[in-house]
Amino acid sequence: MRIGILSRGPQLYSTRRLREAAESRGHEVQVVDYLRCYMNIHAGNPHVVLAGKSLDFDAVIPRIGASNTFYGTAVVRQFEMMGVFPANESQAITRARDKLRSLQLLSREGINMPVTGFAHSTKDLDGLIDMVGGAPMIIKLLEGTQGIGVVLAETRKGAESVMATVRQLNAYMLVQEFIAEAKGADIRAFVVGGKVIASMRRQGPPGEFRSNLHRGGKAEAVKLSPEERRTAIAAAKAMGLNVAGVDLIRSDRGPMILEVNSSPGLEGIEKASQVDVAGLVIEFLEKHAQRGKTRDRIRG
Repeated sequence: MRIGILSRGPQLYSTRRLREAAESRGHEVQVVDYLRCYMNIHAGNPHVVLAGKSLDFDAVIPRIGASNTFYGTAVVRQFEMMGVFPANESQAITRARDKLRSLQLLSREGINMPVTGFAHSTKDLDGLIDMVGGAPMIIKLLEGTQGIGVVLAETRKGAESVMATVRQLNAYMLVQEFIAEAKGADIRAFVVGGKVIASMRRQGPPGEFRSNLHRGGKAEAVKLSPEERRTAIAAAKAMGLNVAGVDLIRSDRGPMILEVNSSPGLEGIEKASQVDVAGLVIEFLEKHAQRGKTRDRIRG
């Protein structure tokens, strides 16, 4: 099988592992910088071009950076129009990247999450703060990644100040209740093809409520409860993602989804769980990659 890995960083751990796993199973692999691609949008013969050569794959694995979502998903969509099977479809990546939309979709499916608020006017801050249970509370920029743009407001005055500042910058934010019993820890469940194949618990350093490994968090293998597995799988399905990193926390009200990631990193979870995650992603492609088999391709 000819596999294209859409990644800007061929030396990144996740990209290298996916390439190694595919080549070890006898597949032909090319790492493609999707920002260097250009597209011929033609009714009879759509194709993707890189350095003057048309690309032809049986399957692609999108590793689209958050700051390049618009163009990256356009390239994935073009491959879909050519009948190339994507590990994650463009529409699903777009859903997951939009934090507000993704939470609305999770809510529609009845998936448990912290109480979340969203508003435009700074005149309604009191009602918004009360809606999520008051301080302490979490404030998240819609465009933040890897824990950047996430603030813990410990007092009502602090929350009002942060929220007013964000709105003056014309940025959008979500506010969420703070789940104290999580104690700065969350769980990453790695879902492939509707199954949790690996999981890890991430703990933030002392005094840090964010557990992201990029911010100094530590990871260890963890066994999920049946309810946690069902919740993670349901969250990935709600986004339409075949490959997803689902972040959840343990609360007194059961597992709660924080975020669903369409390009989850492999390094932390492979090292913590000792699971060949890259190999299982390639195995999924082997079982499911067929020309023209894209669920969202016609709906756009």
